[in-house]
Amino acid sequence: MNTDNGRELNELTSGTKVTKRGTSLGLEELIATVTTRYPSKPFCLVRNWTIFIADLTPHELKTVERAGHLPFFVYALEVIFDSEGRFQPGNWVRSSMCVQLIEGFLFETRNTVYILVGDGVEEKASLKTIFSFQ
Repeated sequence: MNTDNGRELNELTSGTKVTKRGTSLGLEELIATVTTRYPSKPFCLVRNWTIFIADLTPHELKTVERAGHLPFFVYALEVIFDSEGRFQPGNWVRSSMCVQLIEGFLFETRNTVYILVGDGVEEKASLKTIFSFQ
């Protein structure tokens, strides 16, 4: 994470984190599920993930919702598999804004479906903090 003065790190360490369950399905079953449900959309299996809920003003939230988004981003410390080879296994990834979250483990953005494997956390953070991950 790139922080200039530690405010973003302080925000993350002092916030409330809620444990969330991803999927425990096997790799083959996950690939079959996602390719059936989203036949032409790239997908990325991730673990050690956090869903960040963007801390927005009411006006900002309305703008996000009008654009067809939810104020969620996923940040994962470990890519397991990316269907297009954009992200290498073992690397980290941060998504764009969510358009829907299905069954608690299919995190869909405009361009990609992220499959949340294993347990993760959910926490609120500012956009500055969310975008500080590099």
